[in-house]
Amino acid sequence: MKTVLFACVHNAGRSQMAAALFNHLADPARARAISAGTAPGEHVHPVVVDAMREVGVDLSAARPRKLTDDLAREAQVHVTMGCGDACPYVPGARVEDWPLEDPKGQPIETVRSIRDEMARRVRDLIAREGVARG
Repeated sequence: MKTVLFACVHNAGRSQMAAALFNHLADPARARAISAGTAPGEHVHPVVVDAMREVGVDLSAARPRKLTDDLAREAQVHVTMGCGDACPYVPGARVEDWPLEDPKGQPIETVRSIRDEMARRVRDLIAREGVARG
């Protein structure tokens, strides 16, 4: 089982979208995604929940969580989105940085655009990792 960690600062937008899309599209017997933030927010941004609902992904019960060294060690792949040096370094884990706009405070049209770009990158990652659904 391969684990992919998506990390951003607040774990209230980008990393939540990425992990949910990954888990929606990848083969659950071969890979899973987790998400966390270096300074977690209180809740997932409502506009993010709305944008994800539009593509059949429910984030209404998702809660931001703290990115810890232990959590980071679970993953073989780390995808960062704005946490920079605050994200833990784990030897042996491959790191990718996806510099996508923060959806916080953005109108739904902008969040849809971020979501769609995120989905494109997630599909590409799933293909490169060889963990697509059968």
